[in-house]
Amino acid sequence: MHAARYFIALACLTAAAVAFANPVKSKIITGNDSPLVITVPDDHFLEIISFTQDGGTERSVVQVTLGGENGGKTDVLTATRVDFSTGTNLQNSPEISNQVKIAGPATVRVAPVTGATLFISYKKESN
Repeated sequence: MHAARYFIALACLTAAAVAFANPVKSKIITGNDSPLVITVPDDHFLEIISFTQDGGTERSVVQVTLGGENGGKTDVLTATRVDFSTGTNLQNSPEISNQVKIAGPATVRVAPVTGATLFISYKKESN
């Protein structure tokens, strides 16, 4: 009897974890790819965990366009360079990687950079 109750409780918790889990997604963007566009619905937010750039002469940015009554467009995060050998961002010291959370409704856009490989990790969550 106790084993059956334990099994039922375990099955319910496992189903809930699978149904509500928001896995971290990762994307590699090269100079030939189309821009990455992420739509963040109302009552949700997007957390960018990591955003790095290898190569290229220009620095990549995460651009956010807000919807609703607080509309507008701005850059919210620049890529952390992992290769300092080229471009105007030439430096010898390591950079600090930042994270950002973006509340919806919003559209997030990461454009490719010629000659660079971008790596972004993110997850969407509900409020």
